[in-house]
Amino acid sequence: MVTFLPFKGYRPNLRAGEHVGDRISPPYDVIGEDYLKDLQSRPFNVTKLTLNPDADKRYHGARKELDSWIENGALKQDADSFYIYEQTFDDNGTTRVRTGIVGILKTEKYEDGNIIPHEETFSKVKADRLNLLRDMEAHLESIFGIFEGLTPELNKKINDHASLVYRYVDDAGVEHKYYKLSDPEITAEITEQLKDQKMLIADGHHRFETALNYSLENPDDEKKGYVLATLVASDNSGLVIWPTHRLVDSENISEKNAIKGISKELTMTEVTEEEMEAGLKDHMMGLMFKTGKCFLADYEGDGSAMWKLDTYVAQEKILKGVYKSDEGKGIVSYDAELSSVKQKMADKKHDLAIILNEPSLQTIWDLSMDGKRMPKKTTFFFPKIWSGFVFYLMR
Repeated sequence: MVTFLPFKGYRPNLRAGEHVGDRISPPYDVIGEDYLKDLQSRPFNVTKLTLNPDADKRYHGARKELDSWIENGALKQDADSFYIYEQTFDDNGTTRVRTGIVGILKTEKYEDGNIIPHEETFSKVKADRLNLLRDMEAHLESIFGIFEGLTPELNKKINDHASLVYRYVDDAGVEHKYYKLSDPEITAEITEQLKDQKMLIADGHHRFETALNYSLENPDDEKKGYVLATLVASDNSGLVIWPTHRLVDSENISEKNAIKGISKELTMTEVTEEEMEAGLKDHMMGLMFKTGKCFLADYEGDGSAMWKLDTYVAQEKILKGVYKSDEGKGIVSYDAELSSVKQKMADKKHDLAIILNEPSLQTIWDLSMDGKRMPKKTTFFFPKIWSGFVFYLMR
């Protein structure tokens, strides 16, 4: 059973001359150094909580910062509400709108079969987030989940009764609209329709697993059994998934030997860069080497579903098999934008780029329901869920 509830959210109480853009940010793990300095120059920006600059007092300092915002009125608390988060964006020339419902989701173990993961996670990240959660007693950022959907009648009620509270257009041209929905009959109906559905974690595995561990540390405190979540229906036309390409750096193997090693495992056809990009959809992956050599590559495997997954083949046969790599050695980095990958390779910044195809939501769903966990960073759901529109306090 999925338990998804409205809550008394704390959200920005904007002052004269202040815009919601001064308060919000992309998720903490995708913010560059210069952008972070800009965000933290604003007195009530969420990054002052999620990425407190005083490393020695990081967690305790963030707690004091949040408390001061509440005390001086920089944040205000709503009555029990869901929030509707609408993002309008350009997807390769097509305008799309992705709509999510923001509430609190009861944490439970994956073995219960209601909340389904699809990727492996990094334990170091979870440890860092757990320390922050223990001190803050608040969820500052949302996980992103996918559920089957609501009835057309309920969706219409939501559209008719949700009131706009914030609008912001970011530097990438994504329009963010945040609505509040407090009608108790409608919020109860949302909870009721979701309770018998399953929820796939699209983004935020670390946050969910951290929240679960935190709830297990506090079994007698019901508030601490929930995590802030933004849920999107699986049939939403704005549900876009990008591949996450792999960039490889290694001093232990020459390009010639890497090509020789990969060719023993995969069928490789040498092509131009233009041919690789044009033909990628008909092949498992593309390979771009520092010298400019490009290949289209395929793997036969044993016919099982995991060996049809390009990220799994890249991980097992190329990164581990040829480069003898794992995440701990730091020779693999990630980039979801093909144009950025091509520029990095043109600038000779990496030894190899592994170019992957867009993952299918159906494939992700089917493998996840079958208990399969995909390699880390198999998917990049665009656009990212921004932080700072609303917080969930558990104290």
